Amino acid sequence: MLKLRVLCDAKTILLFAFFVFSFTLSAQRSVPEVAVKVYPKEINDVLNNPGIGFTTFQRFNGDELNEGIDWTEGFPIEYQEFDGDLTNPNHPQTTIAYFRVNWRFLEVEPEIYNWDLIDKALRTAAERGQTLMLRISPYEGEEEKDVPAWYRKIIGKEKSVKSAKWEVDPENPAYLKYFGGMIAALGQRYDGHPDLEMVDVSFVGHWGEGDGMHLLSDPTRLALINVYLDNFKKTHLIFQPLNGDAPDPGKLVNGTNIAAYWPDGSNNGQGSNIRHLGWRIDCLGDINFWEAGGWSHMSDIYPQDIIKSGMSQAWKKAPVIMEICGTFLQWLGPRQYTKDTVKYIFEKALQWHISSFNAKSSAVPEEWRPLVDEWLNKMGYRYVLRKFTFPSVVRPHGQLAVTSWWENKGVAPIYKDYKFVIRLKNQRKTIILPTDADIRTWFPGDILHDEKLYIPYDMPEGTYVIEIAVVSPVSYEPRVKLAIAGVNDDGWYPMGEIRVKKIDQ
Repeated sequence: MLKLRVLCDAKTILLFAFFVFSFTLSAQRSVPEVAVKVYPKEINDVLNNPGIGFTTFQRFNGDELNEGIDWTEGFPIEYQEFDGDLTNPNHPQTTIAYFRVNWRFLEVEPEIYNWDLIDKALRTAAERGQTLMLRISPYEGEEEKDVPAWYRKIIGKEKSVKSAKWEVDPENPAYLKYFGGMIAALGQRYDGHPDLEMVDVSFVGHWGEGDGMHLLSDPTRLALINVYLDNFKKTHLIFQPLNGDAPDPGKLVNGTNIAAYWPDGSNNGQGSNIRHLGWRIDCLGDINFWEAGGWSHMSDIYPQDIIKSGMSQAWKKAPVIMEICGTFLQWLGPRQYTKDTVKYIFEKALQWHISSFNAKSSAVPEEWRPLVDEWLNKMGYRYVLRKFTFPSVVRPHGQLAVTSWWENKGVAPIYKDYKFVIRLKNQRKTIILPTDADIRTWFPGDILHDEKLYIPYDMPEGTYVIEIAVVSPVSYEPRVKLAIAGVNDDGWYPMGEIRVKKIDQ
């Protein structure tokens, strides 16, 4: 019995020793993994980001502003001598240059186009850190801003014009042939151009703002809209359904494949053939501009017609653009707006999901600059990374599991297909790991994105800095500034260190 107990004890000891040896060997083979949690610090800086904020108008970053309370438009740009300084005194920095020029200056003879007018504006915008928003207006009210002289010679002085703001009859087949032909040629040349931010749809009325569009026959209305839809498939289109003169603002998009949704549940359809257009308004802030019994766009047109036109949900897919009524100096001087009035106007614009604002390259009064900066911090998108987690150690050909909690503190998403990516970098190696996040769906509020990425099989062992950024889908260079501290000189946001280590076989 004693001999058997001794033998059993010896066997137990042997098994225990083997277990300890195996555990030690396993521990040597395994890589200890700890979840690293990062809580970035939010910042309150005004961020000069793509597609949002103020625009310049007939000018570019670094140019002198309009003097006084007036502005210019419709004519070709008068280029200023550039001294290399991109700052805009008394005006926010911008990423968009808005160029509005009349048809007569682009189509100098029938089907002969002065493309240099557009090429130079696109090139200059790119050189100044901007993209170009473009509208070709058919005409304005002054003789020097009429339709092209050659077109006037063809049609003469038309007498059957239905609207006081129609300088020519859009029902004349020649109008679709030439003005529509010019838009088609514009799209064929520039659709998808990387420096073209968006095209502002324009087809009737002074400045192309759509006055009297409800007077058009359906065939003419649809033909003039479709020439834009058919020739701009990549570049964002925006249009102006809220011109204030239409008894039924929803008529503009009836029969089109423009996405529109009405309170009764009806819509223009869904599916791949539906086009998502943004919209713009041209008189934000006209509290007491007109004499007609206190009438204003702000009270009598915009709130109601945003809904009636079917455009209340458009902001989810395409940008909302607004233009100041008058200028800030008019608000301050002749109109005598108070800070409370300005704050109310800004709040309404946010309620309507504004992404960018044309102040007509006129000065912002110093006393309103804090209000403007606060507005800019809510206009469009503003991404705050609240929490980011990753493993402390990964292996080549293994998974890198990350989690992220974001908040969009703006009033709209981003509309370009920028990419959320992760970078691992040390002195020996740098790799970029794209995530599958579609940040165009990151609406205001909280956003979660968790993903498992894979480390390349030939990734060298070592310690790496793990960084994040929102980048161009082409160059993979950082494009979108985040509202968090810690950005490095390359535009990346370091989250900490991560170790790449092989597991011995």
